[in-house]
Amino acid sequence: MREILRRSLTGAVYMILLLSAVFLSSDAFDFLFMVFGLACLNEYKKLVGLEGRYIYMAYLALWWAFIYFVTDIWLVYALLLCTLTVNFLLLYYLFSKKEKLFNTFQKFIIGLFYIGGGCIFLTMIPYTNDDFVKFLIIGIFLLIWVSDSFAYIVGRLLGRTKLFPRVSPKKTVEGALGGLVFALATAYLLAKYEPIITPWQWLVLAAIIVVAGGLGDLVESKLKRAAGVKDSGAILPGHGGMLDRLDSLVFAAPFAYLTLNIFANVS
Repeated sequence: MREILRRSLTGAVYMILLLSAVFLSSDAFDFLFMVFGLACLNEYKKLVGLEGRYIYMAYLALWWAFIYFVTDIWLVYALLLCTLTVNFLLLYYLFSKKEKLFNTFQKFIIGLFYIGGGCIFLTMIPYTNDDFVKFLIIGIFLLIWVSDSFAYIVGRLLGRTKLFPRVSPKKTVEGALGGLVFALATAYLLAKYEPIITPWQWLVLAAIIVVAGGLGDLVESKLKRAAGVKDSGAILPGHGGMLDRLDSLVFAAPFAYLTLNIFANVS
């Protein structure tokens, strides 16, 4: 009971901080995720055993460049290509049987684009037609939260078939499907309040976010298993580290950004 209360309080503080930043200003939202990115990078470095502070400097340089200075869409697409390439490399790592696969340079590049690129694209998502679309990014947060919460609930109640026992023994196929179904229902409701994309586009976006987010959660689980730790950190009581909290969002963000750009160009 005490653990549930601690998790609930931490989750409430996290949500209030996040929503406050979104509604306060776009600059507050940008700054918050810059800091979240640094926290995730710090935990990633410890998980993979990456020494030095160069990755922090590279991340901050990339962040400031793409959030405040880069206007050429082809440079943004180049960053998107690098980020997605790294994510697919991590998926290869996830499904391989090797525990430790990367050398120092690869750890640096993976951290820079997996964490850095993911946080940058997560921050770019609400900027549409020079407007800061608050409810679009809040909707994406909700889709991840609903998926995670109902995957846990349905998995506890109905879970029988293990999803990926080699990496995450507690996750079940039934839980994953339950999370997807409730996320799709949430997306349908979100379409009534944020019409910037159509109801069908909300449903497609939800499916992509849930699948990519679930894979991102498994990727981080394998990184933790290889490091021999339960959590990536202890910054969030009852939840572990910041990367534990943001692993799904960070991994899914470039896929969501790509999907939204396809919607914009097609329509």
